[in-house]
Amino acid sequence: MLLPVRLFLFICYRFLTLVIQILINELKMKKSATLYILLTISFGISAQQTVTQYVYKQVDTLSLTMDIYYPSSMDAGKKYPAMIYFFGGGWVGGSTAQFEPHAKYFSERGLICILADYRVRNKHKTSPFESLKDAKSAIRYIRKNAERLNIDPNQIIASGGSAGGHLAAATAIIEKYDEPGEDLSISSIPQALVLFNPVIDNGPGGYGYERIGDQYKDFSPLHNIEKGAPPTILFLGTEDSLIPVETVQYYKTVMEKVGSRCDIHLYEGQKHGFFNIWFKEYYNKTVFEADKFLSSLGYISGAPTISVD
Repeated sequence: MLLPVRLFLFICYRFLTLVIQILINELKMKKSATLYILLTISFGISAQQTVTQYVYKQVDTLSLTMDIYYPSSMDAGKKYPAMIYFFGGGWVGGSTAQFEPHAKYFSERGLICILADYRVRNKHKTSPFESLKDAKSAIRYIRKNAERLNIDPNQIIASGGSAGGHLAAATAIIEKYDEPGEDLSISSIPQALVLFNPVIDNGPGGYGYERIGDQYKDFSPLHNIEKGAPPTILFLGTEDSLIPVETVQYYKTVMEKVGSRCDIHLYEGQKHGFFNIWFKEYYNKTVFEADKFLSSLGYISGAPTISVD
């Protein structure tokens, strides 16, 4: 007995949907971002936030990865601003999970957000210099592969907290510490910075000097600000034991002296790490201000969607 036409068409549709979903999963595994986005938009299979992982750097047997968070609603023919995050931990430890909440929020605000792993002392027996090399490599990877990642290579924002904030700032300001053999014609300099209590002074009396030594002259963002430094927003608690308020105020002074924007937000009585998700009030407040800052630069539009009540 022949199936009714409507039932037959329904079975065909379900079969096609299944095939497309399998193909989408395969494309995710193969890291073909553009085709993945085209299929999800064309067939309406997935309205969920898309997260894909890429190996951005190989160091001997070590594969360094980045997780990329795509907005749940995308135009496959459009290139999007990207925001890359570097976790804190004193170049000693840490996890990309620190900035997952930020990546989820800002990807829903229209940015492609990236959580980059990098080498640290406890896990890889490395120094802060290798950490910076990796941060620069990560931004070069994004720019080199911008077309297939649906990223605008001229709209890259670097962000991070504490030592990760140093790395974000250093990719923009520090000339040295590139990985040997990399294509230096591909810039590692972001167009904007969002810094959460960053350890920007690595000179005598500053954070990490005992490990950096005299190389601070080439490694410390505070000591290397020059004309053309990208617009920056910086968050700090007034009771931060690692970063004096005077340090970020001087950083702002030097930035403005060379003609660069530097917005500082100080939070009375707050200590190092106050911006993290487990301090919900200040997570919300700092994300709200970061949202407004990025909107003022044209990277996102509309009012912040996070509450600061």
